[in-house]
Amino acid sequence: MNDASKKDRCVSKREAQREERRAAILSIARRHFHDHGYGGVSMSAIAADLGGSKGTLWAYFSGKEELFAATLEALIEEYAPFMILDVDEALEPALMRYARHFLGVMLSPKVMALNRLVIAEAPRFPEMGRIFWEQGPLRRQRALAAFFEGKIARGEMRAVGAMTAAAQFHHLCHYRLVMRTLWGVPIETDAAAVEEDTRTTVGLFLEGTLPPRAG
Repeated sequence: MNDASKKDRCVSKREAQREERRAAILSIARRHFHDHGYGGVSMSAIAADLGGSKGTLWAYFSGKEELFAATLEALIEEYAPFMILDVDEALEPALMRYARHFLGVMLSPKVMALNRLVIAEAPRFPEMGRIFWEQGPLRRQRALAAFFEGKIARGEMRAVGAMTAAAQFHHLCHYRLVMRTLWGVPIETDAAAVEEDTRTTVGLFLEGTLPPRAG
């Protein structure tokens, strides 16, 4: 092995170790935010749990706000592939697939806990609410709006505001299963319930957005 190859191997190893360390920080940070709330988390406590110095933590993140944003981004990336819709796919089955997955995500324990955390903490820490909005709901809304814009351009949807339509679609998805679970009101959330809500949501949405039939 020549010197250049050795150097490249060392660099790759260092990068892998850095990514592994960053992932460990995010895992610990997510647990701290979940257990203690945004206001109850300190960089010192996370560093102590990590087993390193506070300086090590600051080498990766400039502060708690950036760390919280990164934990949100990491959680969102778990579901990112499902945020992309193909404009060539027929509208109704695409929305069925999207709504079904969206409900599954929103009803998952991790995401439900995160929503409860943001609702509880955002009045005291507005930056937390802003980060959550930008990294989560707004990002999803833009992705769905881009799909709608393609469908509108093809004449497969009415000429509605795509961002507004995306917001309304998500609100329809949220209303029954997600909101009642969030409020702690008992409700069945099994696969059959998700499928029923998916069909209802898509049906209601399409009634208002499909273009009129010719003749």
